[in-house]
Amino acid sequence: MEHPIFRVLDETDAEAERSDHQANDSHDDAALMDACSNAVVNVVDRVSPAVVHVQVRGSRNGRMSQGAGSGVVVSPDGLVLTNNHVIDGAQNISLSQGDGQRFGARLIGRDPDTDLAVLRAETSERLQYARLADSKMLRPGQIAIAIGNPLGFQSTVTAGIISAVGRSLRAENGRLIDDVIQTDAALNPGNSGGPLVNSGGHVIGINTATIMGAQGLCFAVASNTAEYVLMQILAHGRVRRGVMGIVAEHVVLPQSVRHRHGLAQASGIGIRAVQPGGPAERAGFVAGDILIVLDSIPTAAVDDVARVLDAKRISQKVAAHVLRNGEKLEFSIVPEERN
Repeated sequence: MEHPIFRVLDETDAEAERSDHQANDSHDDAALMDACSNAVVNVVDRVSPAVVHVQVRGSRNGRMSQGAGSGVVVSPDGLVLTNNHVIDGAQNISLSQGDGQRFGARLIGRDPDTDLAVLRAETSERLQYARLADSKMLRPGQIAIAIGNPLGFQSTVTAGIISAVGRSLRAENGRLIDDVIQTDAALNPGNSGGPLVNSGGHVIGINTATIMGAQGLCFAVASNTAEYVLMQILAHGRVRRGVMGIVAEHVVLPQSVRHRHGLAQASGIGIRAVQPGGPAERAGFVAGDILIVLDSIPTAAVDDVARVLDAKRISQKVAAHVLRNGEKLEFSIVPEERN
């Protein structure tokens, strides 16, 4: 039979052990929070000098206007990424840094389809800049840090996580922006064009939009898209894209047709009209055809065509599968560059 004194000693030891565990857990939690805080602080110290306040004066809809947003310097010679909607209609662009230094900027090129624009800072000084990350490596749950100038409050920092990757978002011109990052890092008007940064201090996206009235639904154009647009603008002054010369609409494919041809997709691109003398007419397309595959990529929506017809497919033969009167046909089409 256990002696009462031993039971008391055992209970005392257990209580002491629980207290030790609680103290250790509290210490571990504090250390973890400190490490997270230090990581954010280090990123802000590294990236903030590369973030600029973009101020524009110009005209929109025939009226003089002023606007502001954010941008991020991505090269020491003063290349700046921002949003197209920030500089749209601008006749004068100026940049200011967190230390108060101001200088002018000129527009190198813009791409409304991705809501991105490239500026050149008009200064002879070498600027601090941020590097672009490989956005293909992003995973939901990673830390995301937004730096910008919301509502005119310069060098504002918010932090959260990457909520999702691979989202799609409509640009102001109605085109679909692919590979958009969703984050819960708080964004407000004025954050547009600023960087979304990872814990390594690299830019993973260019902040572009929020959903009004929603909590924690903010979006950034992925850094890989931004890098592609930047390279295209530096090489050509614009982003080159191809066209087929068709008027198209979304159509639902009958189940019998899908089963007959072994199609997984539920819809295709109905061709309402073909431009005379255009690539589609030369390839043999006619009104009433349904485009289902372009360069081995299923085309279930009109935006899929725009996604496929990038610069590398201009003036190149591209295989296209269409349905005509229930039969599947294959054509070769040579897209032209979009004006």
